[in-house]
Amino acid sequence: MPPYQPSADWQYEIPTTGSKRLPPAPRYVESLTHQGYGFEAAIADLVDNSIDAGARNVVISFLRDEDRLVSLLVVDDGSGMNDEALDTAMTVGGRQDYGAQALGHFGAGLKAASLSHADSLTVISRTKRSPSTGRRWLTARAQADFTCDIVDPGYCQDLVDRYDGLIEWHGTIVRWDRVRAFDTVTAGQADRYLNDAIEKLETHLGLHLHRFLADEHFNVDIVVEDVTTKDELDHRGVEPIDPFGYRIPGRAGYPRTYTAPVEGVGEVALTAHIWPPKSPLVSFRGIGSLADRQGFYIYRNNRLVQAGGWNSTRSAEGHLALARIAIDLPAEPNDVFSLTVKKDGVTVTPAFARGLEQATDAAGHTFAEYVQEAQATYREAAKRASEPQRKAVIPAGKGLDPRLKRTLRDELPELEGEDPLTFRWDTLPSELFFELDRDERVIKLNKEYRQVFNGGRRGGLNDAPVVKSMLYLMVNEIFQKERVRAVHTDNVALWNSVLVEAARCELAR
Repeated sequence: MPPYQPSADWQYEIPTTGSKRLPPAPRYVESLTHQGYGFEAAIADLVDNSIDAGARNVVISFLRDEDRLVSLLVVDDGSGMNDEALDTAMTVGGRQDYGAQALGHFGAGLKAASLSHADSLTVISRTKRSPSTGRRWLTARAQADFTCDIVDPGYCQDLVDRYDGLIEWHGTIVRWDRVRAFDTVTAGQADRYLNDAIEKLETHLGLHLHRFLADEHFNVDIVVEDVTTKDELDHRGVEPIDPFGYRIPGRAGYPRTYTAPVEGVGEVALTAHIWPPKSPLVSFRGIGSLADRQGFYIYRNNRLVQAGGWNSTRSAEGHLALARIAIDLPAEPNDVFSLTVKKDGVTVTPAFARGLEQATDAAGHTFAEYVQEAQATYREAAKRASEPQRKAVIPAGKGLDPRLKRTLRDELPELEGEDPLTFRWDTLPSELFFELDRDERVIKLNKEYRQVFNGGRRGGLNDAPVVKSMLYLMVNEIFQKERVRAVHTDNVALWNSVLVEAARCELAR
């Protein structure tokens, strides 16, 4: 081989003498477990896959064996996968044919999201034309030699049959076992852990998928199942949390749409909103620190991929708490906007900041003027006399419809760090309509009168919403007291007497 002779363009060209294939070492799988996925973001990534598969219904199920959390499943009624497609889905970076409208992006989400939280990932699927099939990654084996297990067909069909109300002719089940967070739940803390985990998951999915959840034909439910009896111990429907879901804007003339000329992309639309000051709505105050929630809300194919932040175009400040701007990323690939692997943020080049400086709306108003008006709206509200505050309440828990709980959170401030109040139908003396268990934070309802509220139908976990919501408001203060005073005891006796008689009147009709 002749000796290397540098050319005149040596500083621009690097000479090569050949090439060789260097596949990733099996230990690369270990890196997937350290991607920094939060629990809620990981589940959202799995639901993204369900949406890409055309699912109309997704159920996230926590499997529970008494006080022990066993597994987590994400079940959908999407198009499903045959053996070949399942092999591709379980290969790191395996999928490369994402459509322009797909939520998937890098081909690593299923594996990285799952293995960040579980040491065992099983995927079982079926299509209209192929039987149930399954694959399993065990972290330890994958790290050794990339070995992926083929799941027994009989087990695959049994698991599909368990969810035959959702998966009929096609669908997919993603199952996590040996979930690390579940192993940290100490004895007697399962209820508290689940309530906290589900509340956070509801909020995250409700926010980041709010445009999909606003479609009545797409539903996400979160359930807790008894692994032995298959009974539902909890069931909550995820409601959309629109970060722009105010009733009346905080300033007349908004929202406004500005157009920013961004070099390398073209015109980018910025829909600027000013929230009404001191809004009690969960979509404003219930999704984290207000300082973190001002700024840009960036969407990719209708999926929220960044919930607030100024992308280095300015610093967060209290006077901008009411400012939120919606941006839909352009469909065409570009070098200005880059989505993170976890779909929890967008990086931008300086071209975006330069475009903001030139952004105007149809009337010639500048984006800089919008920022000033958002600040002015906040300052003007601060000068006005403070509005009367409603008294904080213990949060509502199991037994109330999720939509009702959302309304209660919108209307009433909640006491922080308090275990929620739950409802349960129980056997009580006939002269009692309800009974309070202050130690367990349970409002027990007499199941003798349950038929009054269900019109002959079989009662569900969240039935009788009217009477439950009234009782929740009536007795909340009693649960907050260290000692129950005589007046409270007398009120409970009064309410029981009236409600029992009302129920008996209804039964006699």
